[in-house]
Amino acid sequence: MSDNPARVVVVGGGLAGLAAALEAVDRGATVTLLERRPRLGGATWSFRRRGIWFDNGQHVFLRCCTAYRTFLKRIGAADRLFLQRRLDIPVLRPDGPTGAIRRTSGPAPLHLAPALLTYPHLGIRQRLGVLRAGWALRRLDPDDPALDDVAFGDWLSDHGQDAAAIETLWNLVVLPTVNVAAAEASLKLAAKVFVTGLLTDAPAADVGWSRVPLAALHGDAARRALETAGAVVRTRAGVTGVRTNSSDGLIVQIEGESVATDSVVAAVPHDAVGPLLPPGSLPDQDRLGDLGVSPIINVHLVYERPVTNLPMFAAVESDVEYVFDRTEAAGLDDGRQCLALSLSAADSYLGWSAADLIAHFSGELARLVPAAARATLTESIVTREPTATFNGVPGTHRLRAGAECAIPGVYLAGAWCDTGWPATMEGAVRSGTRAGRLAARFAAAAPSRSPTALRSAAGMQA
Repeated sequence: MSDNPARVVVVGGGLAGLAAALEAVDRGATVTLLERRPRLGGATWSFRRRGIWFDNGQHVFLRCCTAYRTFLKRIGAADRLFLQRRLDIPVLRPDGPTGAIRRTSGPAPLHLAPALLTYPHLGIRQRLGVLRAGWALRRLDPDDPALDDVAFGDWLSDHGQDAAAIETLWNLVVLPTVNVAAAEASLKLAAKVFVTGLLTDAPAADVGWSRVPLAALHGDAARRALETAGAVVRTRAGVTGVRTNSSDGLIVQIEGESVATDSVVAAVPHDAVGPLLPPGSLPDQDRLGDLGVSPIINVHLVYERPVTNLPMFAAVESDVEYVFDRTEAAGLDDGRQCLALSLSAADSYLGWSAADLIAHFSGELARLVPAAARATLTESIVTREPTATFNGVPGTHRLRAGAECAIPGVYLAGAWCDTGWPATMEGAVRSGTRAGRLAARFAAAAPSRSPTALRSAAGMQA
């Protein structure tokens, strides 16, 4: 082992921080991960209540989320997933027929045409209009920054989409992926979702989710992988600042102590990174708050018996958005069924009490699934993430930082960073992997302290 091992400190134990730490340790760095909370996993966590496991919210991925799926393989958790063989999202309506967003085995974008042409929640002219708008959307370049100046709703209106089409189809895709309603979302983010996920490669949008509690899938498995690889993982370690020192190294300040290192990955939310770094570290450091936040609320309902045989479904003409069967992940094997109702961009529900949310959404579910009206609730709980994602509206792209900042050796990671993706698990992992790679390269060159090596390491790109 070298007398001067490359040292990397990762601040933050969410998906971005975990991915960064794994990438750095796999590249030979000596890694310390610091997380202020008592657990890892960031915005994906679980808790046990009366013998039942609940996640803080329903998190899904798509087949095109290659970085996230690779991350799960690295931590030995890929066998704990369910992934649809083909995209199939039933769409229920109270007292109405069931439609579906479903693909065939044909090539994109024709793989969606049969489902759209028979979609019962729209008239035939609206369905044909959706096909035309989808063809136009497919020609957009998600990397074009000019798209971020346009609201997706305005683009849809310009392409003949009425309110019914937006609410009963376009919103079913944009709302859960961007965490903003289609009418208000950035066209750039919406184009990324549709072009990458739905309109270019037929299998890309097949939906997957965890078969176990998220804490087991992410935080627990990643901790084992990191510690097996020799990394140090510390929870309850609140970092208060990152500073340079007189010998050209870096100092990470923790409550009551400091850690010297060669490189740092700051994998923290956008509203926390500004105070962590010295002023002037980022071009828009004082404007990161303008990224805003968008909340997610989940209503978890446990019934005394199964009320639906659908593993997941969406809803229209109802306040219910998406419902997932979480019975297996909850650890239930006594005949009860656990359903999680996920509410994206849930600003209007933040002021509701848990009791009111449970009463309202159990009633809404009964309108969609009549068996729920005849079954008894044995457990119910509400989880809230008021700052789940940044607010993906027009104008936010320019505020999303790249991996590098003005301090050599300090790199940024997080779903809010500029990955081209919305604030998703895929974006978080992509950002973390890139930052971890750059941090390991910089740290490997830093012990020589030669100006040439430092300039070279600071300028390396992934």
